[in-house]
Amino acid sequence: MGTGAGRAGVAEGLSELRRSGAVTELLFLFECATREPTQLRPVAERLGLTVQASSHSFRQLRRRGLVEVRDGRYRPTVEGVAWLHGSLSRLADDVRDRVDRLHVIRSCRAVAGADLEAGRPVSLEIRDGVLTARPGGGGASHGRVARPAAAGSLVEVSELDGIVPLTTAPVSVRTLTEEDLADPRLDRRLRGELPPPPALIGAQGLEAYHSLRRATDRPIVRFAVAASCLEAARIGLPSLVAVLDRDLPGLLSAFSVAQPPPLDVRPVGPLGRTGAPRPRRGR
Repeated sequence: MGTGAGRAGVAEGLSELRRSGAVTELLFLFECATREPTQLRPVAERLGLTVQASSHSFRQLRRRGLVEVRDGRYRPTVEGVAWLHGSLSRLADDVRDRVDRLHVIRSCRAVAGADLEAGRPVSLEIRDGVLTARPGGGGASHGRVARPAAAGSLVEVSELDGIVPLTTAPVSVRTLTEEDLADPRLDRRLRGELPPPPALIGAQGLEAYHSLRRATDRPIVRFAVAASCLEAARIGLPSLVAVLDRDLPGLLSAFSVAQPPPLDVRPVGPLGRTGAPRPRRGR
């Protein structure tokens, strides 16, 4: 490769295209290599540029020894052809590598929302945090039943198309004080805060877990509480977490993620009613 191409360098795939003017240079030089235009205006029109911008690209490439005017035509130099070929080849390799790393899902399993026959169109949606297939292909995400399935069983859905719509669910945090722990009515107070099933219930710390265990026989998440709530929120399942007030900062720090769910943080309500909302953090 000549010195002109060496100075210009070779476009390193998609990353190089972030450089200002890189895309225009590639397209301009490609036009010169394949069409050998006699004027810049047709090139500018095909690339959606002004004539002034096209002229600027020509001057930039000529300065680097990649293009010239020969016999009244705009043509790439030998170095320009080598640079163009190398850049486009690396761009193609980069794109191919990125596509190969993408996992395109064409089939999945879901819970059948009704008795489903093979070949029947179905729509996919999240119900109570569970991917569910219901009859009819009019939903945002849809496919076809690969094998028959009874209602409530797993069904394989093929020919997937579209994206399952997700609505982020809130996370309710109820704080407890030392005085609350000594209140003989705490179990009833907590029971009044519990969201209906299948919402997730969690406890951060021993005191919170002990209090919730006395209030309900529903499963209680004790470990990786914040991570569990984040995962549940992403699939539309609300959750409630009990935590001693001194442990609250540590719990909230675990929700410092790029897209946190709405948080409702307030003290556990008094007996007979929930406390007035006093969100400390949320969106």
